[in-house]
Amino acid sequence: MTVPTAPSAGDSGDDSFGFLVGTWDISMRTPIGTMRAALVFSVDDGTLTGRAEGKAEQVPLRDLHVGPGDEGADVTWAQTVTRPMRLELAFAVTVLGDQMAGYSRAGRLPQSSVSGARRPD
Repeated sequence: MTVPTAPSAGDSGDDSFGFLVGTWDISMRTPIGTMRAALVFSVDDGTLTGRAEGKAEQVPLRDLHVGPGDEGADVTWAQTVTRPMRLELAFAVTVLGDQMAGYSRAGRLPQSSVSGARRPD
């Protein structure tokens, strides 16, 4: 897999984020149970953008960064959710092929494991 050399979503490049573009179904194992959501990544004018879609809401991904990792690409972002409660979430995952795995953290709460797979076209 070719990982973009630019670590920031704000850097331009026509298809350098192609390995990430698409819809990903993820599961987060949280203290209140397993939560499921979809992540949708796209490239607009050379800028990587994303949104999270859950049962109750759809929110944009902020501070989206991509960089090379030991295995695959390291992807980080932040998002704010309001359901089931208002939380500021920070994510760090590694993407390898059509799989992603890592963690999310909400403030002082313990890390929650995150895993996901690219949704077939």
